[in-house]
Amino acid sequence: MPAGDSPAMRAARLASHGFRELADDPVAVVERLGAVQAQDLGAAKWAVGSRMSRPSVAAVDAAIESRRIVRSWPMRGTLHFMPARLLRPALRITGPRITAASRSRLVQLELDDTDYRVARDAAERLLAASGTASRDELAATWAAAGIRPDGQRAYHLIAWLARDGVLCGGPVDGRSQRFALLDDWAPADGGEPAERDETLAELFTAYATGHGPATVADFAWWMGVTKTDAATALAAAGDRVERFGPEPDRFVAAGSTDAAASRPRGALALAAFDEYFLGYADRSPVCDPRFADRVIPGGNGVFQPLLVLDGRVVGTWRRAGTAAKPRVELRWFEPPSRAASDRFTRPLAAWARFHGVELHVVDSAADE
Repeated sequence: MPAGDSPAMRAARLASHGFRELADDPVAVVERLGAVQAQDLGAAKWAVGSRMSRPSVAAVDAAIESRRIVRSWPMRGTLHFMPARLLRPALRITGPRITAASRSRLVQLELDDTDYRVARDAAERLLAASGTASRDELAATWAAAGIRPDGQRAYHLIAWLARDGVLCGGPVDGRSQRFALLDDWAPADGGEPAERDETLAELFTAYATGHGPATVADFAWWMGVTKTDAATALAAAGDRVERFGPEPDRFVAAGSTDAAASRPRGALALAAFDEYFLGYADRSPVCDPRFADRVIPGGNGVFQPLLVLDGRVVGTWRRAGTAAKPRVELRWFEPPSRAASDRFTRPLAAWARFHGVELHVVDSAADE
């Protein structure tokens, strides 16, 4: 059995992630988790929806439109949903570090500080006039200003500006999202933590609440900060978090350790890039390391949708078929019993309702 793998651990993780008591509000899901990885917008919506009592795409879109959750690049150089009040403080900690780590890639793309200043000025003028813009509209504006937007240059300029708190994801436009000025889309309201240590404390508390039991090393990986910053976060969180009894090097939100007394129950069809697997440096408590490469085939960074049974990742799934007749293919790590396989009918039907499709066939096969 992998280290840290126990029924108590998995029961507590399921509870922390909100699967034991589902939320009514998408904003509450994101606030509980602290952040939700969201480079795949559709998958991120289901990551939120799967933790809701009455999930719908419209509800998640409305939460984005409410501007209480914002999609940006606050951690690890990739997109996340994050509570608006924590985005700016988090970016002040992580943004410079990510940009410094990205310098070699920016050099490869022939983007320098002069390009950044021209791109920022052009983007700010465009968005001040139009309110929002698509990626293509930003690229056209930069081309007119003399900056080539080809290849990955436009993407990296957008991410760079977002890390500096200039841009953020704005209104949802079908399957994509337009961009807006952060100060216009989600103005600071004075409710943000003012000090660096308090920001770290709030984020560690949110992480322990929505991901616990988790280690300080897990938090450092998740947020993309140094071990020193992670230790500061734990100390500053104080009595808002507590050690998880069966695993004292792991932390949960204060007052939540009773979850360990329950049994890890339930079948879940989770999104690609779901925080339940992705959000940790050590994923062995919920997934046997022998099968981890089935979730991230070839180590290519593309996380597959998850089948979770009683708290343990037991396979992956994917949508197949056509738009008119979609089906789901289940790929098991090990052959399941018929009873175990049947338990996924309901969560997959919930996913289909969420996306407004009628699920015609569910195929099942042991992964090889």
